[in-house]
Amino acid sequence: MSIVDDFVSMSHAAGAPELDAVILGEGNTSVLGEGDTFYVKASGCNLLTLGAEHAVHLRRAPLMALLEKDSVSEQELQETYKLSKVDETVKARPSVEAIFHALLLGYPNVKAVVHTHATAVNALTCSKGWPTVLAGRMCPDEAVVIGPDSVFVPYVDPGVVLAKCIKSGVDAYMSKWGQFPKVIYMQNHGVIALGANPAEALNVTQMAIKAARMRLGALQAGGINPLSSEVVSHLLGRPDEKYRQQMLAGK
Repeated sequence: MSIVDDFVSMSHAAGAPELDAVILGEGNTSVLGEGDTFYVKASGCNLLTLGAEHAVHLRRAPLMALLEKDSVSEQELQETYKLSKVDETVKARPSVEAIFHALLLGYPNVKAVVHTHATAVNALTCSKGWPTVLAGRMCPDEAVVIGPDSVFVPYVDPGVVLAKCIKSGVDAYMSKWGQFPKVIYMQNHGVIALGANPAEALNVTQMAIKAARMRLGALQAGGINPLSSEVVSHLLGRPDEKYRQQMLAGK
């Protein structure tokens, strides 16, 4: 399959109704392209039904340059989107969140990104218990698939400001844990899943949604009882779990 075929298949899977991750034009997806480029979902299209024509091919460099500026006007943003297009004749407009996709796809071993507004996840990102209700790990599978913890980003306006906040959160996580995160939760917004390939990004998305449902159930049953940090570290250090982690990540 081509890179665009992988992008389309991943997007369709993320938009599947049974996942309850997006409806209408919600969410966006991306995959790393050749050179310093990537493909991102066109603004306004549906993940479940999009086609190859909705994969907007962009250069990362112009978008990354926006993160170095103190402020960016709407006009400058739109001009940068146009400048970023590998094929300037393409009329489709990239998602407004293309900037954080450009950012995340620049980190080592990140080649696919799935961002959704899953109902179960947003029940928690929109709750008064945020971010405590999403912190830590509740079971071994959650730890194996999405790592020891997550990145938590407070609500900010989508676009350049959000991308900067995500970068700060990811950099802090890497400093603390010595590894790249798999999941980024955004307050009152949704979840971003990161993968070394489309399969891993989808697996992380599914586990984040299951974990959110578990947390909602636990809250109804008296409260969340997470695994201790010692147990999580032990699980992630076990050879059998490391092997399973690699298999689930498609490595």
